[in-house]
Amino acid sequence: MLPGAKTMGIVGVAALIANLVCAALLWRHRSGDANRQSVWICSRNDAIGNVAAVAAAFGVFGTGTGWPDIAVAAIFAGLGVSGGWQIIRKARVELAQSAPNRKRTPPLIVRPSSGPQASTVHAPSGARRGSSGGS
Repeated sequence: MLPGAKTMGIVGVAALIANLVCAALLWRHRSGDANRQSVWICSRNDAIGNVAAVAAAFGVFGTGTGWPDIAVAAIFAGLGVSGGWQIIRKARVELAQSAPNRKRTPPLIVRPSSGPQASTVHAPSGARRGSSGGS
């Protein structure tokens, strides 16, 4: 069954208005830290996606096929991947700048102890605090 062009258009316009309001409220945070930039990028992408959804509604109505809707789905996927990469890059830069000389501690490892559901947290071997390495 083809997506209904009228329904796509109405929902697309309503969502576009909501996302434009959110994007306007978040505009000043677009160059903030990774968390704020993430919210901005997601809101911006949602608004762009809504414009594409309205365009797809016209395309579905005009062509009588679902292909415009499929094209918009590809645009949504591309926006999601692009936004994700932008956020990851920003977060990595922030992590690198937050503590450039910080000594990294090894991660804690959860290993099962007695019983199938029981678990305890252990530091990796040779990295326990207070350990002198072989005494």
